[in-house]
Amino acid sequence: MAAHSAGEVILGGVVLAAAVGFFVFAAQATGLRSGADGYPLTASFRSVEGVSLGSDVRLGGVKIGSVTGLELDPQTFRANTTMQIDAAYEIPEDSAILISSEGLLGGSYVEIQPGGSPFGLEPGSEIEDTQSAVSLVTLLLRFVGGGEQ
Repeated sequence: MAAHSAGEVILGGVVLAAAVGFFVFAAQATGLRSGADGYPLTASFRSVEGVSLGSDVRLGGVKIGSVTGLELDPQTFRANTTMQIDAAYEIPEDSAILISSEGLLGGSYVEIQPGGSPFGLEPGSEIEDTQSAVSLVTLLLRFVGGGEQ
């Protein structure tokens, strides 16, 4: 009887260790962080189609942060986006930001195109030069319809 109980305890420990391992892997894969090692930036887009909480923020194709907040402004009907940027990167104040796609079937991410200003954005600043997501369905409809939409 005691050997049977010890085997169950060992098996339970293995299952618990596997669950913790999966949680750690998921946290690393999604970029889940405490946020203490970065600074927030905001931007307002007409459309953030395909972007969700946790989506990558990239500069030059390299992940430098993630999307931490999405909300609709009830007055302007624009999507206000909050991003957490790694403290190791200083974004020039005249940078542009856009929603990009990884391909036809890939996900969307936020891309920062750096400007040439020697001055960086302060934590909590808003990037004003934005370009919204392009809907592939709308593009296909324009192509099929001869560009009349």
